[in-house]
Amino acid sequence: MRQPLNSCRVFLLLDLGLQRRSPSRRLVPNSGYYFQPISGAEAKSALSSSPRFKTITERKWVKLDETIYLDPTGKTRVWESVKRTTRREGVSADGVAVIPVLQRTLHYDCVVLVKQFRPPMGAYCLEFPAGLIDSNETPESAALRELEEETGYKGDILECSPALCLDPGLTNCSSHVATVTINGDLPANLKPKQKPEEGEFVEVVTLPKNDLLQRIEELVAEEHLIVDAKLYAYALALRHATDKPFQVPFMKF
Repeated sequence: MRQPLNSCRVFLLLDLGLQRRSPSRRLVPNSGYYFQPISGAEAKSALSSSPRFKTITERKWVKLDETIYLDPTGKTRVWESVKRTTRREGVSADGVAVIPVLQRTLHYDCVVLVKQFRPPMGAYCLEFPAGLIDSNETPESAALRELEEETGYKGDILECSPALCLDPGLTNCSSHVATVTINGDLPANLKPKQKPEEGEFVEVVTLPKNDLLQRIEELVAEEHLIVDAKLYAYALALRHATDKPFQVPFMKF
């Protein structure tokens, strides 16, 4: 049973196979573990940074876990979370989302998006092209592959973000965000052809970058779509970038 952290002495169990014997450590009867006195601050730091996980149920693609951890006051907490079962060894994130900017002579730059039915939402969603990273892929190569599969376009990587969390209160799923430029004048991009996987039904939607937020909102009103948060945040940032800076009224003292 774990000792309360507000007591003057706290004991941390140490694996006998990993730790050498020490005069200050004593064997817990019939356990194969030693215990060693440490300070409350040390225990709080060690235990809160090393939560325990327990799988409640698991299916093909996702599983439901319980995370047992200590909050900053030393109280034990239990948190339910959803995790992917497809996370690969050595891969920096589960997937990658692509911000594809289509550039053509005598045309406004456009952002290439996808619309598809999302069963968890029970509705069609407007999103950036995205997908999982395979075990033999970098985020950049996965981004270009997913872009071609979902939209038919071939592009070039401009930049790629570090691994980012998506909904940290619910899941440990993570994603990179890759910005890709598409040369729309190339023969390969004049008549792009999608390469969807089995069961994938994706519609390509191209919207002007300079008016992206308004066009998204019009599309939502017309078709009752749900917009992915990453896409809406990007469109909102583009609009804020063109707004006049907020001016604080001058006040005399």
